[in-house]
Amino acid sequence: MTRKLVLERLSLRGICRVLSISLEWLWQFIAEVYDHLPDDLYVRPLSPDRRLQLLRLEAEADELWSFVGSKANKPWVWLAFDPATRQVLAFYVGDRSRQSARQLWRRIPAASRERATFYTDDWEADKGVLPAGRPEVCAKGSGRTNAVERFNCPLRQRVSRLVRDVLSFSKKLANHIGAIKYFICHYNQEVLRHA
Repeated sequence: MTRKLVLERLSLRGICRVLSISLEWLWQFIAEVYDHLPDDLYVRPLSPDRRLQLLRLEAEADELWSFVGSKANKPWVWLAFDPATRQVLAFYVGDRSRQSARQLWRRIPAASRERATFYTDDWEADKGVLPAGRPEVCAKGSGRTNAVERFNCPLRQRVSRLVRDVLSFSKKLANHIGAIKYFICHYNQEVLRHA
């Protein structure tokens, strides 16, 4: 039950009230959950059937604003998304620089890094990171990044730390990253379950 409540947009103190547990216990529980999340985010490897369509293997990349501690501290959540499987391939939390774009790129599964065409907006940091010939820059209204931008909605709605005007923001970057990773792992498992 505690795991499910942590996935909902509830404050930690609200979870404590509902379950009659201490905040210290909940912090320890959450830290243990975050520590045991897999780095692969439960991404399903490409199936043999999908390899036949290598020329059409596509992914989308985008970033969204968040804050930790105060609105002056703005880490960005970088996402790589497979629109065909609806899985989050990778994420990275950092600044909006080329170095953060590289960190996201390194976390993308090798098969997608080697074969997929990535659709991105025209953010300067993406240039020079994605392989030549495979990034396609698209305007916001082109529809080529709709899936990843659509994923940003449930991410913001379900991870209360990402809602812009809320009191349940993260005070520590590690907890911010852990909450995002926990949601993405759960999301990817649900996508696989319903595939």
